[in-house]
Amino acid sequence: MNITLKKFLPHALVLLAILSLGACSTAPVLPEGEEPLEPRFSADRVLIKGATTSADEISDPWEGFNRSMYRFNYRFDKYVFLPVVTGYQAITPDFMEKGIHNFFRNIQDITTLINSILQLSAEKTANTTVRLVVNSTIGILGFINVAHEVPRSDEDFGQTLGRWGVGPGPYLVLPVLGPSSLRDGTGTLVDAIVIKEIRNAALDLETWQEWTWDILRVIDLRAHVAFRYYETGSPFEYEWVRLLYTTKRQLDVER
Repeated sequence: MNITLKKFLPHALVLLAILSLGACSTAPVLPEGEEPLEPRFSADRVLIKGATTSADEISDPWEGFNRSMYRFNYRFDKYVFLPVVTGYQAITPDFMEKGIHNFFRNIQDITTLINSILQLSAEKTANTTVRLVVNSTIGILGFINVAHEVPRSDEDFGQTLGRWGVGPGPYLVLPVLGPSSLRDGTGTLVDAIVIKEIRNAALDLETWQEWTWDILRVIDLRAHVAFRYYETGSPFEYEWVRLLYTTKRQLDVER
C-alpha cells in the first residue's frame, strides 16, 4: 500500500463514521442489489439431516445474565444501533457503501484463510487465497469484489476449535454481538486480535483512527444483517434464537 493511500484511507473511514451519527431512524435499507448477510443464528439448514441439536441439549447455566443481555441488546439495537446504521446509509452513496462493505469482507477473508489452513481444508484455502489476491490487487484492496464468482466461505476460530473436537460450552449472549457460546466467544476474540495485529503491521494508525475503523466495521456489519429483535411475536424468542444459533453453529462446524 503506498503512502498516499495509507494516509487517505483512515481519514475517509473517519469521515463516514462521523457523518453517520447525524441522522435518526430505525429501519436501515440495504443498497440496491445487496443481499443481507446471514444472521449469526439463522437456521437456513436446520432441517438438514443430521442436525440433532435439541433445546434440552443446550447448556445455559448463565441464563439470567444472558436474558438480561438479550434485553439490553434489544434496547441498544432499537435506540442506538439501528438509528446510527440508518444515518450511515442516508449519507453514504450506495456505490460507496457497497465498496466499504466489500473492503471489510475482504479483510474478513484474511481470518477465513488462516482458519481454513488450520482446518486443513485445501478447497477453502485455495478459494480464499484466490479471492484475497485478486480482490486486494485488481479489486483495489477489496473495494471491488472482482472475484465474486469464486466460492466464499466464512471461517472463524470458533469453527476451527469445533473442527478439532472442542465443544461449544455454555451458551453466551455477548453485548451488542448477540448469541454466542464460550467457544465461539473465545474464537471471536482471537479473530479480532489477529485482524488488529495485521492492521497494525500494515497501517500506522492513531488510536482515534483505530476506534473509527472498528466502529465503521460494526456499523457495516449490522447494516447487512436482516434480523430484528422481537419481530417474531413469540414470548419464547430467547429460546428460539438460542436453539437456532446453536444448531447453525453445529452445522457450520460439520460442513
